[in-house]
Order: sequence, then structure tokens, then C-alpha cells
Amino acid sequence: MSREAEVRHHADQEVGKSFPQLVDRARAAESELRRRQAARAGVPELREAALAYDRALTDALRAAEAAQRATLGVKAYDDRIRRRKGRATPEGAKWTQEVDRLRTLREANRLTGIPRVPRPVPAAR
Repeated sequence: MSREAEVRHHADQEVGKSFPQLVDRARAAESELRRRQAARAGVPELREAALAYDRALTDALRAAEAAQRATLGVKAYDDRIRRRKGRATPEGAKWTQEVDRLRTLREANRLTGIPRVPRPVPAAR
């Protein structure tokens, strides 16, 4: 195992510790988006809330990916076989499912949840 793998492992452990707070932030952003949708807010307000939800999901996803890499172990940074074996463990499978779930939520929000604001058309001269 390389020194770089150890450093990345420790960094991923630190980032992974913030996962619960980031998931709570994503849930709060989602509830704010749903609240604005229920109140029939305007497109700019909905877009702002949807983008905040996207940022929160992205932060939670990055923390989940870091926690997943840290769970797989130091040797998994340098060896793809170790990564595969690590994902097969119960803890590795749990983090893999969480990463997939967050990616799906983020992509669904990006595809259908962020309203588009029409661009202003320049006046003809």
C-alpha cells in the first residue's frame, strides 16, 4: 500500500464523518423545495430551491463516496480486486447502495426537478 493511499484514506474518513449532517441538509432542502411547489411559487423561486437541493445532494453524495472508499480499506485505493471484495462485504454493500440512491435522486432532480427559466430575447435593431 502506498503512502498516497494512506493519505487519501484518512482524508476520506474525515469527509465521510460529515455524511449525516449533509444528508440532513439535503432533506431540509428537499422539504423546502416541496413546500414551494405546494405553495405554487413562481419559476425563479422554484429554480432557486431546486438548485439548492441539487447542491445539497451533491455534497451528500461526495461524502457518501468518501465514506464508501474509506470503508473498502486502504488497499482498495491501489487494487481494483480489493475494491470489488470490499463492495461485497455488508458494510461496503450498504455504502454502495447509499451512493447509488443519492445519485439517482440527484439525476432525477436534474432531469425533471429544476425548472428552466427562459432566456431573454434581445431586441431586434
